[in-house]
Amino acid sequence: MKAYPRYFEKIRVRPDPEAELKSRAPRCQWDGCTEAGTHKAPVGRMKEGEYFRFCFDHVREYNKGFNYFSGLKDTEIARFQKEALTGHRPTWKMGANGGARQSPDFSQARSGSAHSYSRVRDPFGFFAGRKADAPRERKLKSLEARAMETLGLGAKATGAEIKARYKELVKRHHPDANGGDRSSEERFRDVLQAYRVLKQAGLC
Repeated sequence: MKAYPRYFEKIRVRPDPEAELKSRAPRCQWDGCTEAGTHKAPVGRMKEGEYFRFCFDHVREYNKGFNYFSGLKDTEIARFQKEALTGHRPTWKMGANGGARQSPDFSQARSGSAHSYSRVRDPFGFFAGRKADAPRERKLKSLEARAMETLGLGAKATGAEIKARYKELVKRHHPDANGGDRSSEERFRDVLQAYRVLKQAGLC
């Protein structure tokens, strides 16, 4: 019997990735070290993108003593931290950017007034056909429309007209005024219900 059967002849051992990395890495830049420089360490401020190459032990040693702000005054460090809040991009105080296009002042504009539309850009002409003083047409829901019909009013009736019509119908169809007439009593209930629906909808 062979010491190594034929089944073991086809077994391949995967190469050690760490050993392969060490073989390709440059030598550690720490003075007197001959190990492979497998780890990167930043060179310092104003040299972003540049790195030293150290072995594992020396990169830990280097990181312990690394200070990005070494050599800077406290005032310069504070300024750097303040600018970092905006990603080191320029900023202006409110109203100080004179080069910017004047934006409309919405604080004085009243909702639905001509003044609120006159100072706003309208490149697609959404507001061109709208008259400032034109009353908005009210769209009634089915219950509200039926209630208006019960009172004999149109969709454009005002709150005052609804109240006046309600009072008129109540006086006309009240049981005391009709001697207990059943048909008038049903009409009276319909008027009460219609007025309740319109009042809940905020139309009167």
